[in-house]
Amino acid sequence: MRILPLALLLGYGTAFAFVALGIGPSAFDDHPGQLARLYHLVREGPAPWAWNGGWWAGYPEMQFYPPGWFYPPAVLSWLSFGTLAPPLAYQLMLWVTYLAPGVTTFLLLRRLLASSWCALPGAFVVLTFAGDAAGGSASGVEGGAHMGMVAARFAWALLPLLALALVRWCDEGGARVPITAIVTLAAIVLTHPSHAPAALAIVAAAARQHPSPARAFAKAGRAVLVALALVAFWLVPLLLRLGESRALAWGALSAGSVTFTPLLLGLAVAGLGRRGRAWSATFGALWMSIVAVGIVRFALEPFGVRALPADRIADGAWMALLVAAGLGAGLLTEMLSRRVRVPAAALLVLVLLVLCSLPSRALTLWPRASEWPSYASVARGLRLSVLWSTIDAAPRGRVLFVRSGAPLVYGTEWYRPHTHVTALTPAAIDRSMIGGTFTHPSPIAALVYRGDAGRGAITQLAERLDGRSLFGRPLESLDAETFERYASRFRISVVVAMEEDAPAFGFLADNPAYRKTAVAPFVVFSTLQSARPPRRIGRGVWEVPVTTVWDGWASTGVTYYPLWTAEIDGKPAPIRRGDYGDMEVQVAPSSRTMTLRYGPAWPELAGVTLSGITLIWLATTPARRRGRSNTA
Repeated sequence: MRILPLALLLGYGTAFAFVALGIGPSAFDDHPGQLARLYHLVREGPAPWAWNGGWWAGYPEMQFYPPGWFYPPAVLSWLSFGTLAPPLAYQLMLWVTYLAPGVTTFLLLRRLLASSWCALPGAFVVLTFAGDAAGGSASGVEGGAHMGMVAARFAWALLPLLALALVRWCDEGGARVPITAIVTLAAIVLTHPSHAPAALAIVAAAARQHPSPARAFAKAGRAVLVALALVAFWLVPLLLRLGESRALAWGALSAGSVTFTPLLLGLAVAGLGRRGRAWSATFGALWMSIVAVGIVRFALEPFGVRALPADRIADGAWMALLVAAGLGAGLLTEMLSRRVRVPAAALLVLVLLVLCSLPSRALTLWPRASEWPSYASVARGLRLSVLWSTIDAAPRGRVLFVRSGAPLVYGTEWYRPHTHVTALTPAAIDRSMIGGTFTHPSPIAALVYRGDAGRGAITQLAERLDGRSLFGRPLESLDAETFERYASRFRISVVVAMEEDAPAFGFLADNPAYRKTAVAPFVVFSTLQSARPPRRIGRGVWEVPVTTVWDGWASTGVTYYPLWTAEIDGKPAPIRRGDYGDMEVQVAPSSRTMTLRYGPAWPELAGVTLSGITLIWLATTPARRRGRSNTA
């Protein structure tokens, strides 16, 4: 009977996932872009700074987007020697990501409540919690599973696992922070650092309830440093290269459900009725997480500090609240079990929670298959094979997608259901692209969104600009000469728009240098001559033709990044950041080609070294402890 509640939870979750996610690649909203990131990691290897030449004139994609979620499916693909292709590996990881929050919360609640049945109602609420991707909890079902914010949901699921790893240490006053807690904390930071404040709150709350708090805080501090050292291979270059990224500051903190949240708060207050170190640590983590959100929202964001936005940090506070409410629901189940059998009591509490969630749709209880489209259905509806064959037949050069994606229903609202499936263009036909993805933190994305590549935050969603502006200008006011400056610099030979945007494309429709092809629902404009894009000639080596030269400097058409070096005729050549965020190389009048080399520098190597040393030290810790105990 102890395993039956978990079996019921997994049975429901599996049925939901089968209808909603299916076995083929998901294509709603961000999912295609996340799959494209997995393709990049599988092809280029695990180094976070590996150059992704497919998007936004190139970018070290996984250096500025946490890579933790992508490593498991990439490892599966590598170990299977490609038999488990990225789409299948992605879908397998997506199923795990959907189920994980419910399972980890169940394990924590079962440990604290000492009853599997009492843990079931709270775990079910966490598994089905819809959240609010626009500013509430992006890690809920809607944001984390439906829209594709997969890293946020998976790291969200690790928070209860971290608390579970610390329960015994907190309760029994262990001398050392468990290695499992250190590894889990590292995994949270590597997967979604916006959940790090909540993770630190969990660690601090456990140390505060430890029988020896002063000593526990010292040990917890060392454990946090070890966890950070484990992910130094990603974290050190990230911190030292933040100037090459653009903060995404378009979110806004929302209050959540006005009908369901009071119920959660009431259950959490009811949970205060039982005492115990680990139990108290749960509520300590809740108020610490809320304080962290308040500090970021009211003390940091007003001064422009947006690296960890408050609306994303709030996800951790949501998990803490849901766990605390789960404890209250467990106590309610215990009370009812005095009158009826405990399974019936658990199901009664679960039904009560579901009924209370209905007015605000706080829980995503069952999917409509039409709202969770697969890649196959989207590809048919948008005629992707025809679109990609048309692009592939055009002269070589980059593809500029005027929109970030394609709408899936008729309408004019920017937020209507859509897909960023065009993000898979580099994987489908080996064409690099600009645009065609979700809101992105690269300098060239900032250039496309607002007309400059400066270091200010990107404050608007890409979808809000779709069909309205390009390079910071309204489409109707963009003239052929201005557009050509951008096109020549970034080697653009193909422009893809939606049919509904075509009337605003006078700067292309009247240009004899472009040929128009209708591929409903798209319109493709292609040049008559190749734009001569950068050509990869080896690992980390590119050859770029010299085209237009300005005062002795030529644009490479590649995003500037400190890891690049350039050679002209086999000799090092100076490089600089261009006004458009691209990399420019100083050339001689007779220069015809440039050779670009890309590779790690001291921050990347230092981070890898620190992570390697820490991993070895941590892996050998149990053996060293056994040796000391035997000697004693």
